[in-house]
Amino acid sequence: MGSAAKAHSGGAAMVYNDFAGLSAFDSRQHFRQGNYTGHTAGIAPGMLQGNVAILPADYALDFARYCQRNPQPCPLIGVSDTGNPIMQTLGEDVDIRSDVPAYRIYENGELKDEVTDIRDLWRNDFVAFAIGCSFTFEDALMAEGIELRHIDQNKTVGMYITNIKTEPAGPFSGGTVVSMRPMKISDAVRASAICARFPHAHGAPVHIGDPAQIGIKDINAPDWGDMTEFRDGEIPVFWACGVTPQNAVRLARPPICITHAPGRMLVSDVPAWAIDSKKPHS
Repeated sequence: MGSAAKAHSGGAAMVYNDFAGLSAFDSRQHFRQGNYTGHTAGIAPGMLQGNVAILPADYALDFARYCQRNPQPCPLIGVSDTGNPIMQTLGEDVDIRSDVPAYRIYENGELKDEVTDIRDLWRNDFVAFAIGCSFTFEDALMAEGIELRHIDQNKTVGMYITNIKTEPAGPFSGGTVVSMRPMKISDAVRASAICARFPHAHGAPVHIGDPAQIGIKDINAPDWGDMTEFRDGEIPVFWACGVTPQNAVRLARPPICITHAPGRMLVSDVPAWAIDSKKPHS
């Protein structure tokens, strides 16, 4: 399917550090031009990032119900009009077909391709969903001096399928996917309090400690993302993850679904404080 996905016109290739100081809008222009296909953690700090799921309209209502019933792993932050790729509630000129660094294409629940542009795949019956992302609370954690090793090492956070079942809706169901960050116990306690302020970005951790208690057999073998090293005195801390819908899609087997590639998010113009329950909304 790679040939079906239109390639960006392209510009100067960029690396992660080139995005320091760039706005969300300017960052999206580079994604749109195909200049960067890496992870977006820490890009445009302070701005809301989102996971992406794009489905035919016949599946959209059930998927919206699934998100409504599972707000911790699937907190909805934006929904497009049917057939309209412009996510007008999430910023200036946000085109869901090109403004994510990389996409995954699923057919009947099977991963078929990973591409950087879906303009040639877009259909008039598509509905795009944006789902709150842990990158939002990561900014808050780093602002409070909590180390996030995957960002320091320029890696994609490790993600795991668990035995924590989601509430089904129509054909959508399955286990919650979690993201994991190693922390000292004292930092884990602080992180729980900080993240509780961000219910639309997964909120507080769903589990701290023994991975086997939530069905993870090997902490060194994530289902998505990169392995993260542990240091003395650290424990695993798990948050509900917006890749959960990809697991649900795998089980629901719609004829087509397009998602972000793990770690490659939609970077919006919405300030993260807009969903911080301790700060005033304008």
